[in-house]
Amino acid sequence: MNALQTIARRAPGFRPDTGIILGSGLGGLASAISAIATIPYAEIPGFPVPSAGGHKGRLVLGWLGGRRVACMQGRVHLYEGAEARDLAAPVRTLKALGCAELIVTNAAGSLRMTRRPGAIMAISDHINMMGANPLIGGRGLREGPRFVPMNDAYDPRLRAIAARADADAGIALSEGVYLAVSGPSFETPAEIRAFRGLGADAVGMSTVPEVIVARQAGLAVLGLSLMTNFAAGMVRRPPSAAEVEETAAGAAEDMRHLITGVLERLARQPLRAPQARLQRSSQAPSSALKKRSLTIKPKVS
Repeated sequence: MNALQTIARRAPGFRPDTGIILGSGLGGLASAISAIATIPYAEIPGFPVPSAGGHKGRLVLGWLGGRRVACMQGRVHLYEGAEARDLAAPVRTLKALGCAELIVTNAAGSLRMTRRPGAIMAISDHINMMGANPLIGGRGLREGPRFVPMNDAYDPRLRAIAARADADAGIALSEGVYLAVSGPSFETPAEIRAFRGLGADAVGMSTVPEVIVARQAGLAVLGLSLMTNFAAGMVRRPPSAAEVEETAAGAAEDMRHLITGVLERLARQPLRAPQARLQRSSQAPSSALKKRSLTIKPKVS
């Protein structure tokens, strides 16, 4: 039994509109979903199982913000020993399930003093310093084009929707460039100075492989980075995993409001016309999920 068959058995006829991948410490957003099925990655063929803290490794299917969502509660990283191509299967499964867009989140170190821990950055572009690409060794056209253009890898329409999402809680959303390294060691102060010189605004250990696969699959991508710490050498305190998880937990509510607001806008005006569905789910969005939306005011670093 393959991944699609496994998911279809647990959620018959459910065809999600939007995929979500939750980063370190942000898995709590999954509790806001009106779930019809929750499936551990260990039960889904081809889904690598995370070993890092703050990544539960479950696929949650249901409703959020008026949209059908397939939410990955946690991800696997290269530093866990995975190969870049191992990260492709979950993203391709989200596409095969019916997702039109993908929202990816991560915890990141801020490279700008104007972006303090707790701030959220919409990713406008990325720099891949991981030394890996999930399309290496692919089987060619069956999976999509091998030479994938990465212009507008982070969809300008989705970034505009995030920037316009109704605001009641005063979240300030900025845009910037995310630089990915393999980890698991944190960066050196010299590396951080170099990364700033390259034009990066945040640094992390994930996201880029998933986005590359998503673009090969034709998914529109919105990337959101939660600043959990200042990068090495910017303040006296060295970065730590404990700080990352603590800050992520404290700011998770802002991320939940932001993503829900984006989904509410997509529910009213999808990026693409709705397609015919094999079977319409009888599940309706819970009234408890009609959260107040927020206006996101872009802030320039």
